[in-house]
Amino acid sequence: MPAIRSRTEHWLDNLRKIHERGGALEISIDRSTSGGSSADETGSDVAWRVRVIRVAEDHIVVEPPAAFGATIDFETDIALIGAMTIGQNRWMFHTRTLGHIEGARPGDRHLVLALPERVERCTRRSFFRISTANLQLPRVQCWPLNDPSSVGAAEAANRCEIRDLLEGDGPGNPGELLSESSLLLPDVGPAFKASLLNVSGGGLGLLVAPEDAAALSARPYLWIRLDLRPHIPAPAAVTARIAHTHTDSSQHIYAGLAFDFSQSSQHRRFIVELLGRYIESLQRQQRGTH
Repeated sequence: MPAIRSRTEHWLDNLRKIHERGGALEISIDRSTSGGSSADETGSDVAWRVRVIRVAEDHIVVEPPAAFGATIDFETDIALIGAMTIGQNRWMFHTRTLGHIEGARPGDRHLVLALPERVERCTRRSFFRISTANLQLPRVQCWPLNDPSSVGAAEAANRCEIRDLLEGDGPGNPGELLSESSLLLPDVGPAFKASLLNVSGGGLGLLVAPEDAAALSARPYLWIRLDLRPHIPAPAAVTARIAHTHTDSSQHIYAGLAFDFSQSSQHRRFIVELLGRYIESLQRQQRGTH
């Protein structure tokens, strides 16, 4: 216990080290403030990886959350769950958005977060949970992509599927991911499942089970369906290139992927709109509006 307590007490030093090294935090909207629980199975928590710009006495300045090169708007006074990771150690905390400030370069608009009052170290077995917060990672269905040029029709079908649901019956119910036989797929190999660790401006991070290591390394590109139901009525599909991987002590694989929209800029705009809709839905719930 003394070693764990010491690491927790010096969390601010760790935060400053992250800043000095040009590192990042992860932030996600706190769904437990919406009348439910962040561990509620009817939703999931997207963590956004944001670079630390400055650490002040009472606030932290970070880059705004982004995906596919587009900024995702976080409003002022939104409760967040934050996390910082150094090596095999991870801490989580509660914070709020305090607004935005202009950066040094024209057009830069940084997000300001309240400095947390306390942090709590995650255990190895509960790497995304502390006593006051629990992140429910989004589920992801992946296929090794044999031919990246074959994704065009599947991307178009995914857009039609989601738009029809948005214009028709509304959000779908969360549950098991759609079966492979019900989807229009590009030229792919056998499917495997993963969890979405985080999203950044140019890519995403996945957590893959040891038994799926061979499938992950089968091809350099993956066809991915990301499940954000009920906020998005059906899983959204993207193509991504595997940029790097590393294996932890339990043989789980952390994979960093770069988005690839070379076949359709229209699909990039569509996915950005969906992620914006997801964030706006969570913020509305937290504000208690509809």
